[in-house]
Amino acid sequence: MRTEYEIFKDDIKSRARERLLSEDKGTEDRAESIIIDEVFRDERAAAYDSWQLDHLVRNVYLILRGKYGILDPLIDDDKVNEIMVNGPGDIFYEKEHRVLRYEMTFDSAEDLEEVMRTIAGQVHREINELNPIVDARLSDGSRVNGVYRNVAVNGPILTIRKFSSEYITMNDLVDNGTLSEDEKEFMEALVFCGYNVFISGGTSSGKTTLLNALSDAIPGEERVIVIEDSMELKLDHIENIVHMECRNANSQGKGLVTMADLIKASLRMRPDRIIVGEVRSGEVVEMLQAMNTGHPGSMSTGHGNSAEGMLKRLESMYLMAVTLNVDAIRSQIAEGIDVMIHVERDREGRRHVAEIKELAGYEDGRFILRDLMGSGKGLSDLRRAGLKGEKYVEILSGGLNGGHGDRQIIL
Repeated sequence: MRTEYEIFKDDIKSRARERLLSEDKGTEDRAESIIIDEVFRDERAAAYDSWQLDHLVRNVYLILRGKYGILDPLIDDDKVNEIMVNGPGDIFYEKEHRVLRYEMTFDSAEDLEEVMRTIAGQVHREINELNPIVDARLSDGSRVNGVYRNVAVNGPILTIRKFSSEYITMNDLVDNGTLSEDEKEFMEALVFCGYNVFISGGTSSGKTTLLNALSDAIPGEERVIVIEDSMELKLDHIENIVHMECRNANSQGKGLVTMADLIKASLRMRPDRIIVGEVRSGEVVEMLQAMNTGHPGSMSTGHGNSAEGMLKRLESMYLMAVTLNVDAIRSQIAEGIDVMIHVERDREGRRHVAEIKELAGYEDGRFILRDLMGSGKGLSDLRRAGLKGEKYVEILSGGLNGGHGDRQIIL
């Protein structure tokens, strides 16, 4: 049952749209004044206070003139990280580590779907009842996922993870409490020395942010191939870089380019390192083959609840892609990955590094994981030694296999 306010707003929107369409093209800036004029010409306006009328004017203006309708203020707000639209009447957003409900709503599922079609059209994708799911990247790098109402029970669903133009460094992560100074230096040394690193964590735990920050430790003279589902990483300090992105099939089912396809192609590009933004399925086979065939210093991320849990997920993904003996798969994983880093996000929205573990091998049906974080096995005994006269690596007491030639962390 529609309320009187909703009927009033629809009438204002309809009359304002007619006036805007009938006037010259040069009246774009007059849209707000036309809407205000229509509001106060209607005697029903007397039933509402100034806040309600201001809200109505703003809402109608965004619907008629906003690029993304009522979502424009959220998209334009640099402090908003994520926008979650759970149907036309339930909109939430994350801002400064808090999830808040948006004051505005779409008038109907049709209005929301129109915005979804607009977004999909900007990146040459389509979303409709025959193609009810769209996963795309906007021109500013933001990631968009849309689900049509014939699939989503509570109406069309739209999720926008905004791309931050702010470059976060390892020092920034120390300052905000994500990791300690010792952990920062240790992880930078791991990357510089060419150990294969895998970062795990839950959704929005900071995996990509950490991977991007760690990339600063890659020597600038190396050739790096970056492969992502949707481009997020920024490795501006590396000159010799190739950045590749997956492609979905078109409406005729053609043009699909998978992450596995790109990893295979990258092996022919003479890479020093291969960085895979996130592994989700069968591409884990190609990623591990790359790590095992002379490309030290490769890095990737994946969804997991712990370092050990991530290893089990990698095993499951491998099994779904290739029929192979489980022990052989686990050996491939253990030989390919040197270090597992796990990041978490607490209930207050703060992110932190929870685990740094060496994947020391595979024996007797189990992975051998060695804690390298706060256990007395390394980080508390840091001392520095020069490398090639200009770089520094951490020298610890013990032993860590791997590394890149003369760049080795000696434990």
